[in-house]
Amino acid sequence: MSIFTPTNQIRLTNVAVVRMKKGGKRFEIACYKNKVMSWRSGAEKDLDEVLQTHSVFVNVSKGQMAKKDDLVKAFGTGDQTEICKQILSKGELQVSDKERQSQLEAMFRDIATIVAEKCVNPNTKRPYTVSLIERAMKDIHYSVKPNKSTKQQALEVIRQLKETMEIQRAHMRLRLEVPAKEAKRLREKLKPLLQVVESEDAADLSRGSLEVLSLKDVEEGDEKL
Repeated sequence: MSIFTPTNQIRLTNVAVVRMKKGGKRFEIACYKNKVMSWRSGAEKDLDEVLQTHSVFVNVSKGQMAKKDDLVKAFGTGDQTEICKQILSKGELQVSDKERQSQLEAMFRDIATIVAEKCVNPNTKRPYTVSLIERAMKDIHYSVKPNKSTKQQALEVIRQLKETMEIQRAHMRLRLEVPAKEAKRLREKLKPLLQVVESEDAADLSRGSLEVLSLKDVEEGDEKL
């Protein structure tokens, strides 16, 4: 779909419209297709890669811009970039039924993949396949929330699946090295955070380090530790 905006004659192509109703009026922004969900999931952080223009419309397809007075009344600000962020985060992505179904199916599989990667069968300590997690999600009638990130939904799915099947968060193996002079103090602080301590080697203390090899439950954000 190609759109001309009569105010500046900029040609907008490959448009995805995000719409929000606020203060009794409709507001729309023009985005690049496939970028809206990436922004909402946190995969895309550059707003310019998502928005075709930092302008707020009443009707994107007709190029009708929103009036500043209406924006201030509805959003409490005339800053169109900030308003675009609000609409991008909370608005409704306008897609065809076929496109919406395709997006929901892709998100469903992404959620199942995350769960399969983060969890194991506590009896066998082996991971579940993605297809098995998908079947389990269907059994609990899990409904994908398009405005929520797949990571957040994966955590929600894990909590729900624990009620119907044997599943637990996978352990993450950590090797920690700390300065010898801090070893005793840090050892006491670290141990409560660890699920299992496999080995603890203080032989390197003379060289200035203490090594602790441990297993820890994987939690959201651990990758950043």
